[in-house]
Amino acid sequence: MDADAIEAGRRRWQARYDAAHTRDADFTTLSGDPVEPVYGPAPGDAYAGFDRIGWPGEFPFTRGLYPTGYRGRTWTIRQFAGFGNAEQTNERYRTILRNGGGGLSVAFDMPTLMGRDSDDPKALGEVGHCGVAIDSAADMEVLFRGIPLGDITTSMTISGPAVPVFCMYLVAAERQGVPVETLNGTLQTDIFKEYIAQKEWLFPPEPHLRLIGDLMEYTAARIPAYKPLSVSGYHIREAGATAAQELAYTLADGFGYVELGLSRGLAVDEFAPGLSFFFDAHIDFFEEIAKFRAARRIWARWMRDVYGATTERAQWLRFHTQTAGVSLTAQQPYNNVVRTAVEALSAVLGGTNSLHTNALDETLALPSERAAEIALRTQQVLMEETGITSVADPLGGSWYVERLTDRIEADAERIFEEIAERGRRALATSGAAEHAIGPMTSGLLSGIEDGWFTGQIAESAFRYQQALEKGDKRVVGVNCHTASVTDELEILRVSHEVEREQVRTLAGRRAARDEAAVRSAIAELVRVARGTGDTIAPMLAAVRAEATLGEICGALREVWGGYTEPAGF
Repeated sequence: MDADAIEAGRRRWQARYDAAHTRDADFTTLSGDPVEPVYGPAPGDAYAGFDRIGWPGEFPFTRGLYPTGYRGRTWTIRQFAGFGNAEQTNERYRTILRNGGGGLSVAFDMPTLMGRDSDDPKALGEVGHCGVAIDSAADMEVLFRGIPLGDITTSMTISGPAVPVFCMYLVAAERQGVPVETLNGTLQTDIFKEYIAQKEWLFPPEPHLRLIGDLMEYTAARIPAYKPLSVSGYHIREAGATAAQELAYTLADGFGYVELGLSRGLAVDEFAPGLSFFFDAHIDFFEEIAKFRAARRIWARWMRDVYGATTERAQWLRFHTQTAGVSLTAQQPYNNVVRTAVEALSAVLGGTNSLHTNALDETLALPSERAAEIALRTQQVLMEETGITSVADPLGGSWYVERLTDRIEADAERIFEEIAERGRRALATSGAAEHAIGPMTSGLLSGIEDGWFTGQIAESAFRYQQALEKGDKRVVGVNCHTASVTDELEILRVSHEVEREQVRTLAGRRAARDEAAVRSAIAELVRVARGTGDTIAPMLAAVRAEATLGEICGALREVWGGYTEPAGF
């Protein structure tokens, strides 16, 4: 890129920076030297390929979405929390908010994630252990008691039963007196990654996509600030994928949801800003930074050139990051504080919009209050003490980081083509001219149905495990530097009484509700599910009548059936 074009970009950036709001903060080094908000080639210098790097706040957004970087607004500290019952988790949320957390992120227990009630025989021994138990709208009310839902952004990490849980969230807001159209937050809802990696599905893919399409239409029309989809690479990476696989599979899933919105007649410039992403920040510091930068660049280009997005907001890739749970070790667990800090720093240098830092004891149990505080303070030390909020994309232009960014982007593009080719072959086999939703969706469904995604991830995980066992990859405290004076940790243990109390509470709510109203609402939901109508309205009616999550999901299972993944060898 010639010097004149670079200088024209610098002037555009400067004008946007001058017009934007910046925080009232000290943007100098620890020694008191002033720091520029962004750095680039020296005036008059040419830089080959600078159009792929660019300036913060303009296409292709490699260096961030905003001209001010974190000078305008720091990332949101959004700690993931949930355990026991709704009352216990509500207490933890209040603590997080008192200590400086900027948003909430709900962890649900396994029965809730699988759309089952706490008194379901398959829930025995699992209630409240890996997250909070939510059986009905009444539980959601307790979960957010004293926390004004109109004033706080809330992320909910749930996919299979995401839509009925979202309806419970809306009803809890109604019961607080909060106009639902003012709500702001994120629902995960990403069913593709469940089939690819996490395995928490309820139905075959097509009914799930129908529910997601209904949700996209509902939020676009009624709750414009709410993000109905958080496309998740985190669980794909935790299952053993490489950085390039995590990026490519996640963005391909996102393309599938764009195609779903377009197939519903939604305008891409209107619904695309409601899509967000969720990535893993793993331990390879520079590779992770490059991954985040490549993600923004790829998404912007595909949204503009493939799907026709014309506005910047529709081209933006906004993402939440969580440090890598799979990198934590039970051996020498205090080392996890260091790992988490390094991973969090990579997320911030990569331009994350919000961040969760794992606690040192999460490989053993849900975080204790002490460990959760250390995790929160890790973000605050990075934000307040290190100076990394002063400069946008401070590693931009690094020979190593730019080469890594280009390499990961090229690897991802090769994977996209492989997915697309699988879709073309599937269409040729079926004799269809095109897929009802779109070409990337065709490839995604093909890869899910024949186990290609899970096979690719399993192969990557196997290669890493081999390297670990040979000692080629080293993990401190596991296969090197194993001597330690570390004592056993005191970990959080969820009492079995939590399950017994939740089951008693659920029985009492069932006894107190209008059973005829519940049966009528469920019957209407089943009628709509058997046809082609919108499922949100009857589901909301069922939730308002205090139908349980298990009853709603069970009724839909009877209509749509279950799902069994293909065997792989």
